[in-house]
Amino acid sequence: MTSSVAVPVTSGLPSRHREAEARGARLARPLRLMTRQFGAVDEALMNRLGAALLERDEVAARLVAAMRLPAADPAKVTHAQLRTALASGAEAVTDAPPALVEFFAAVNATPEWVDWDLVERGALVFDRLGPNSGDILLELSLIGGYRFGGPTELLAATGALTGDNSQRRLAETQSWVLGLMQPGALRPGAEGWRQTVHVRVMHALVNANFEDGWDVERIGLPINQSDQAGTLGLFDGALLVGCRSLGVPIPRADAHAVTHLWKFAGWLMGVDSDFLTDDENVRHRINLHILVSAPDQTQAGRDLARATVATQRTRNYGHRSERLNRWRGEYEHERLLSMLIVLLGPRSMRDLGLPMRPPWAYAARLATNTWRYRVTGRGVRGRNWLERQGKATQWRDHATYLAVGVEDGVADLPDVPARKVSQ
Repeated sequence: MTSSVAVPVTSGLPSRHREAEARGARLARPLRLMTRQFGAVDEALMNRLGAALLERDEVAARLVAAMRLPAADPAKVTHAQLRTALASGAEAVTDAPPALVEFFAAVNATPEWVDWDLVERGALVFDRLGPNSGDILLELSLIGGYRFGGPTELLAATGALTGDNSQRRLAETQSWVLGLMQPGALRPGAEGWRQTVHVRVMHALVNANFEDGWDVERIGLPINQSDQAGTLGLFDGALLVGCRSLGVPIPRADAHAVTHLWKFAGWLMGVDSDFLTDDENVRHRINLHILVSAPDQTQAGRDLARATVATQRTRNYGHRSERLNRWRGEYEHERLLSMLIVLLGPRSMRDLGLPMRPPWAYAARLATNTWRYRVTGRGVRGRNWLERQGKATQWRDHATYLAVGVEDGVADLPDVPARKVSQ
């Protein structure tokens, strides 16, 4: 592996992809480490990811186009019709518009490769990860993702993870992820399935709201297939790598179950089949290429990282004493920084504008996990205990992000300005 990555691209691709060769030198060391296991950079995959920057979820896009039609148009899909279809199916909608019928026909066409036993096992493995899953998804997947541009610009533009919205949006994402891990949650029509379809439509609505005037030539569509693939990789590949780094043993069969669960969740979210896999090594290889093609960090990433870290001070920890709540908030704030110094490294901390802390929290978690997973959690009874305790811990942590008076669940569907859109 050389210090730069030669990527043949066409002038029609966004500039963030055309600049990948220059970024190869900056990422030379981590690329060398990763490619020892997963192989050299695949130029065809790089170009596939570049093309995907200009690809959207077309089925959901047609649904949103119908939602933006004038009220008098018989093809218009209303929010009320969509809510009814989410709750009871498109057949429950009287004279359902064609776009609504098409969309729900697509999401109901569960692929033959889905193994429901494997999906259920993946959820139990996630439960067994306990608080480690929350740490990694927050610290490595979310804050670690702020080291790169692209999706961070959209998050900043929507205000989704800045200011007072940060805690609420984190709670909504947690609610969706934990909801997927309930027994039978991803079966068609079940709550996790409905929430995932809801999120898919929400993404398409956001894409429609921001696509006009968006700098597509520089960073691609607001929500594109390349970034969707990258996000999926943060929920499965990065989760597995990060939890293992915290001392959690995850056998290959368990990792396969987790990636299979997220493969189906990704399909339901509208991620292109080229980026769906339940092979852990393939997922890491895709993630490697996304890392190479990711744009440099922007001010939006720094702002989002600082807002997310600051949120630890305002969470509702459930103490009767406000003083104890403040103390706990300070503790969690410091603990997060102490974890990040190991998971992201000093250079990334400096780039994100985050203060350095000694890695005491990482060392403590490593020691705790060694005892829990290699001593207490050995055997069937131990694994069952880890699953019960892990699930309870995950939901308790989630409750601390819920502000008083805020309902638990995913974000509401945003409105879109009505306008004539060619079908």
